Amino acid sequence: MKIHEHQAKAILREFGVAVPRGEVAETPAIARAVAERLGGPVIVKAQVHAGGRGKAGGIALASDPTAAEAVARQILGMRLRTPQTPPEGIEVRTILVEEASPIERELYVSVTLDRVAATHIVMVSQAGGVEIEEVAARTPEKITREWAHPTLGLQAFQARRLAFGLGLSGDQLKAGVALIQNLFACYLARDCSLAEINPLGVTRDGRVLALDAKLAFDDNALFRHPEIARLRDVNEETPLDVEASRYGLNYIKLDGNVGCMVNGAGLAMATMDIVKLAGGEPANFLDVGGGASAGQIENAFRILSSDPAVKAVFINVFGGILRCDRLAEGVIAAVKTLGLTVPVVVRMEGTNVELGRRMLAESGLALTTADDMADGARKAVALAK
Repeated sequence: MKIHEHQAKAILREFGVAVPRGEVAETPAIARAVAERLGGPVIVKAQVHAGGRGKAGGIALASDPTAAEAVARQILGMRLRTPQTPPEGIEVRTILVEEASPIERELYVSVTLDRVAATHIVMVSQAGGVEIEEVAARTPEKITREWAHPTLGLQAFQARRLAFGLGLSGDQLKAGVALIQNLFACYLARDCSLAEINPLGVTRDGRVLALDAKLAFDDNALFRHPEIARLRDVNEETPLDVEASRYGLNYIKLDGNVGCMVNGAGLAMATMDIVKLAGGEPANFLDVGGGASAGQIENAFRILSSDPAVKAVFINVFGGILRCDRLAEGVIAAVKTLGLTVPVVVRMEGTNVELGRRMLAESGLALTTADDMADGARKAVALAK
């Protein structure tokens, strides 16, 4: 789960990470009032779940309250389009108005999980203000990395090494070490999957500030953090993603025309690969889970069928916890209830597979069965065309 910049900064502040003073505004008038309280020049920033806001016109400097009100009027209500937003963009509903800081240098620091090393990794770079992927591709030598001990965590000597990697010295070095340690503490305590500050600013008067902040949380740990779960903004998510989450379905919309319904994330990834191998493009990632009920399968079908891009549905299920007869029951109920008109290809193996196949064959519905994954992918791709 993602949250907005101002929400991330509020959490970081709880852990002792220095951030600029600022307040959220929903109207130009409120933006003006905030600027008056802050005094001096301010930065007006669109609050959307996407990077690249500055290049898209979502961040602007205002010299006084009158300018802040004018800038807010331009940004609020606009549809911000960046490489990280859907093609139609995201409507800006709120803005962050915060004090402008006299920046001397822009740095980068983040904490995330290194799945290969099976532990947390802290990365820093003196090339802040740009995407870390771009730095890694063009100048990888500018990235300093430290891997935390799985039990002991990030050690003090590692934090100092990272601060030196940022080119800090003197009081700024001490501030940088503390900030890195505090960011890591926040990452662990709040069950983050990513904690990123980009840019981390060094001001002309020697302060080290989180000028921007991004926190993403492990959905599986949100039950431990109801206060964070309440920060979810469904306006920033696609309607189909929101609908799928209501029924415990893992759904991600893609750009193809073959709808995929699978049980298990690994099988879902393999299904998308084999659809592409057959010359098609998957329209989604949809994992109904190992113990899906007939009702969940019906809801999954409804979500797939509501996507106009889907021209055929490929169901690829291994019947373990989700028995094949339960899958067949859900498929039959969904097709009858929804009046599904797109072709449906079903490949199933596992528990009660013969019963499931018989139920599909005797349903009287125009369902296409497949012998294996490759056969199912070929049939689904052909029907989608």
